[in-house]
Amino acid sequence: MINRKKLSNGITVVLETMPYLRSAAFGVWVKAGSANENEKNNGISHIIEHMLFKGTKNRTAKQIADDMARIGGDINAYTSKECTSFYAVTLDEHLGNAIEILGDMFHNSLIEEQALKKEKGVIIEEIDMYDDSPEDLVHEMLQMKIWDNHPLGYQISGKKETVKAITRQEILDFMAQYYVSENIVISVAGNFNEDKVMELLETNFSQLPEGKRQSDCTVPVYFPSIYTKEKDVEQLHLNIAFNSIVADAEEKYALTILNSVLGGSINSRLFQVIRENLGLTYTIYSYGSSYKTAGLLHIYGAMNPTQLEPVFSNAFDIIEDLKSKGLTDDELSMSKEQIKTELIMGNESAKNRMNSNGKSILLKDYIIPLEETIHKVNEVTQEEIIAFARKYLVKENCSISLVGNLENVDQLKLLSK
Repeated sequence: MINRKKLSNGITVVLETMPYLRSAAFGVWVKAGSANENEKNNGISHIIEHMLFKGTKNRTAKQIADDMARIGGDINAYTSKECTSFYAVTLDEHLGNAIEILGDMFHNSLIEEQALKKEKGVIIEEIDMYDDSPEDLVHEMLQMKIWDNHPLGYQISGKKETVKAITRQEILDFMAQYYVSENIVISVAGNFNEDKVMELLETNFSQLPEGKRQSDCTVPVYFPSIYTKEKDVEQLHLNIAFNSIVADAEEKYALTILNSVLGGSINSRLFQVIRENLGLTYTIYSYGSSYKTAGLLHIYGAMNPTQLEPVFSNAFDIIEDLKSKGLTDDELSMSKEQIKTELIMGNESAKNRMNSNGKSILLKDYIIPLEETIHKVNEVTQEEIIAFARKYLVKENCSISLVGNLENVDQLKLLSK
């Protein structure tokens, strides 16, 4: 059962008790990510995520890690385009300790100048690591090109020169704007007593400042784009992106099934035809990246540069076949069963439920019950899937990203065929 409550300062709390478990997951979600930044402070949300682990008035960075280790728990965080999440997973008997530790980090983090300087160095190493990863580059840089000069296209980590220039005062000012009550959701799932947990949350989080919820970023314009980067690696990395739906669109159920059949599983058409039957690539799959105000559907593959043209042409042959004929009855049935299984199995994890509930309330302000989601998936028809494919999977409107050995690659030639 899911209950929704508020702390005295206005922070929304979503609670899901799972009494058959011996564990509990606890997360604090802040509606602040790279989509809330500008050119000058891009990367600041990610810096804050790091800095909250670097010491408080009561604990050093090592003591934060040690205190979680003492209760056998896992504490972590991540920054996305639309939010930042801090979370802990532990045995139910230690949930109170986890709440106190994260509360200390939110209330009492020092953001010391020396620690900030050191952590900037760590983040720059992280940026370099992504720059060395063709699979990351081929995705990130294409989004940046497609949503040109719009915050939704910004890199989550920021650029090195921007990260270096961000000051402690800018961090404090950003937190004063975004780390406020109406911009925060606390999510708890697992085995716990609701009244006791609410008391703990009130004690440890009610002193955070009250403040208004931040508005969503503006809707970006989709620009069909081509991005290429020469890189001395053996494989050529390809990303094809199509303009797609926002996260909350009713068409999301048709997209989920279409993606499963197109390239979302090992029995998908892209995998079975291009990898298994033709042996053109080891890795190929499709995936969606949908946000509050925009979305994309991607096809990613890594291959020998000589195989680019046949991979590209076969991918669009598969798409055209889907648009003209739709799915077989067997494909439709299998994909629905796969999605149903993933939903139910994911629903049995305290961490997954905490994540799903927290993100849903933060970004959509409601939670769709599992039974309703399964019903919606089961109701999707062939006609809806074909309509989605014809509307969005348009070759003339696609975007392409290529990272690797580009010596003999003519990207414009790919689109002309």
